[in-house]
Amino acid sequence: MFSALGRFTYRGRLWVLAATLVLAAAAAVWGGGLFGAVSDGGFEDPGAESTRAAETIERELGHDGVDVVAVFSSDEIRYDNPTFANLVKRMRDELPEEQVASATTYLDEGLTDTERGILLAEDGHATYVPITIEGSTKDERMENFQEIRDDISAGPLEVRLGGPLPVEQEISERAESDVVRAELVSLPLLLVLLVVIFGGVVAALTPLAVGGLAIVGSLAMLRALTYVTEVSVFAVNVATLLGLGLAIDYGLFIVSRFREEAGAGRPVADAVARTLSTAGRTVAFSGITVMISFAGLLFFPQPMLRSIGLGGIAVVLFDLLAALVVLPALLAVVGRRIDALPVFPRVRRRRALSATAALAAGAERASRAAASGGWARLAHSVMRRPVLYLVAVGGVLIAFASALTSTHVGSTDQRYLPAGADGRAASEMLSEEFPAGDVATADIAVTGDLTGTGGERALEAYAERLEGLDGVLRADVERVGDTAAHVSVAYEGEVDAPATQRLVEDLRAGPGPDGADEVLVGGVAAQQKDTLDGILNAVPATLGFVIVVTLVLLFMAFGSLVLPVKAVLMGFLSLGASLGVVIWGFQEGHLAAPLGFDAVGTMDPTYLVLILVVSFGLAMDYELFLLSRVREEYLDSGDNAHSVAVGLQRTGRIITSAALLLVVVLAAMGTSALLSLKIIGIGLAVAVVVDATLVRALLVPATMRLLGDANWWLPRPLRRLHDRIGISEGGDADEGAPAVGAEGTDRAPQGV
Repeated sequence: MFSALGRFTYRGRLWVLAATLVLAAAAAVWGGGLFGAVSDGGFEDPGAESTRAAETIERELGHDGVDVVAVFSSDEIRYDNPTFANLVKRMRDELPEEQVASATTYLDEGLTDTERGILLAEDGHATYVPITIEGSTKDERMENFQEIRDDISAGPLEVRLGGPLPVEQEISERAESDVVRAELVSLPLLLVLLVVIFGGVVAALTPLAVGGLAIVGSLAMLRALTYVTEVSVFAVNVATLLGLGLAIDYGLFIVSRFREEAGAGRPVADAVARTLSTAGRTVAFSGITVMISFAGLLFFPQPMLRSIGLGGIAVVLFDLLAALVVLPALLAVVGRRIDALPVFPRVRRRRALSATAALAAGAERASRAAASGGWARLAHSVMRRPVLYLVAVGGVLIAFASALTSTHVGSTDQRYLPAGADGRAASEMLSEEFPAGDVATADIAVTGDLTGTGGERALEAYAERLEGLDGVLRADVERVGDTAAHVSVAYEGEVDAPATQRLVEDLRAGPGPDGADEVLVGGVAAQQKDTLDGILNAVPATLGFVIVVTLVLLFMAFGSLVLPVKAVLMGFLSLGASLGVVIWGFQEGHLAAPLGFDAVGTMDPTYLVLILVVSFGLAMDYELFLLSRVREEYLDSGDNAHSVAVGLQRTGRIITSAALLLVVVLAAMGTSALLSLKIIGIGLAVAVVVDATLVRALLVPATMRLLGDANWWLPRPLRRLHDRIGISEGGDADEGAPAVGAEGTDRAPQGV
């Protein structure tokens, strides 16, 4: 199949490239409108109690929540100065009624002294104005806010806009600009690294061309998804940058194998076909494993995670199309000119002569030569002391993973913005300078039979009972007719503080008012708790799906029951260590100084899930590339230790190079000013580094040496099944060759 695809792309290479240019141009134009169609939120669970509480309150009472908090301040004049007061009053009077439902200032008549005092800073130099925006949906309110954002100003007074809408918009705008900047920074670095890796300009440009196609294709695919589902702005960042990295990785593997095949003297048509039947087949399998990991995100209720899952699947599909169809057509046109414009001609000539000599000596001698290289020597060193390496490396990974025991979950809010950002500065001023700055509310929706004075007394008794709970400052009731009421419960403290989360549990555990059919506890703190519960509830199904499907795919690739299980176990050990580094570096703040951020003290579990799922797919990606070459050698030699050494020698440099290229892309994401993107980018980069070094270079040789031929154990019924459906590197070229161990045995030939 893959060999036939290679011959097809060779014959139709000019048509393929012409169609690619047309489609890429169209995708670049159409995909440019993506950022105007993405969602700024998506962190909440649509079916959670807190979400239903908000929907009930808005349906029964209408929207009356605070959308914008405008903080006005001056170092020179106080709020009791007529100039200050006139500026604030003029701002309020000029706000358009079509977009603004209400805006409360300290100058309004009818306010009590307490209500007015809440709006005034204790130092006398600032005030804040809570603003409710018109609109029946959040999207409508965001559009209205964007229209009047510049109108919320008061001449010489300094203004900072906080609250839900400004914070979401600021996060979205920074995410959009940061992804563009990350791509602009990473692409030149990738070109330089590819030139160094390949030793030539032409060979370096071909994977980069695939990466460029990945960017425009990703934007187009993600925009298409916006017509059928909500797509988070974070999906754009993660999917496009990760898609860029994977596209270049796949291009690296394809081009490297093509140079190897062309260097063996094969005609270009045969080299393209052989490349796709070997490296192309493995790239396809690797892409499928990454898509499986992204599919695991579809089990989560949060739209943000689901959109990243859908976006990731779409982007990897495009990467595979570019790597398996467009790139072979490009190689068919370039042919042996792939080594043109060498940067290190002497090194390149020496390598070519060495490769030619090895080929002339025959496959067996070439295999022995491969087993004596630097990576092979490392493998032999590990395999001479497998227990020592296993204990030492395993101990290091477990030590890193131990930081997970100190995880404190929290939510993404203005604290994830950089210092000086309006949304964060406004929140900090409210907390530090205003008397009620730390006060937040839980919003309880009560529905049922609340008829007459009996219903009123029941609601009053319910509010009094709530005021007796630990942490509650007051409880206010707003009744609507005889069937619904809104109870606002004020408390002090951060929404993700343990005491606040216990308060949410207490509010939900207690009985509702007499006559109530349903009592729903909402608010930001309840939403954060529901988000965590939704993630924890979805994790078992996600892990079960990803693990089972990955095991089946690895069985098809390796023809073994042992290797898939070993790969999954080592993958999770590696990921545990990587997540531990994330907790240590970001939650505890040990990376705050070098990376330039302020530690929040908590970790949004959304990012941990994202890093876990995506990193697992990347770990299996590299596992496939390594063990596919090991198996290819093992089928020829039957020698386990020799096969591991040769497999590592032939893939070590390529996997390390691919990991380096991907780390550059992820680290570029990590330079974002947004703490959320910094966590995702650096977290994924750490996972790639750990997997490509400690796991791939040390743990894999150690465990494979200890298991010996048991690595390849497979019962005869499954052996026959694998012979029919198995897909492993070089399969097209080796069709008809007997499978190792197929002659009535349960294991492969002895070789160690």
